[in-house]
Amino acid sequence: MTAKKIRKLPHHHGYAELGMSRYFALYLAQAGWFALGFLLFSRAYWPSACQPKDFLDVYQCSIRLPEGRGWVESSLMTWLWSTPLLIILEVQRRFKNFAR
Repeated sequence: MTAKKIRKLPHHHGYAELGMSRYFALYLAQAGWFALGFLLFSRAYWPSACQPKDFLDVYQCSIRLPEGRGWVESSLMTWLWSTPLLIILEVQRRFKNFAR
């Protein structure tokens, strides 16, 4: 059997430069994501047992959001806990490309 030569494609998996349309689409999607969070936050009903007063309280009280059994509250909790992870992944990707 002959061994197949593996081609490395440096332009795949984050190595390619973004075209202008992809650049705008990426940042438009990020702006939409934050707008969705603002909309959910403004429409959510917080339980009377936990009313957030500052940024840290929002995350501490977000565990109680699904108690209302509404889709807005459940979506807000999911948004609140996934957003920091997405930001960390984006920053990590930027620094990984910067180090190269």
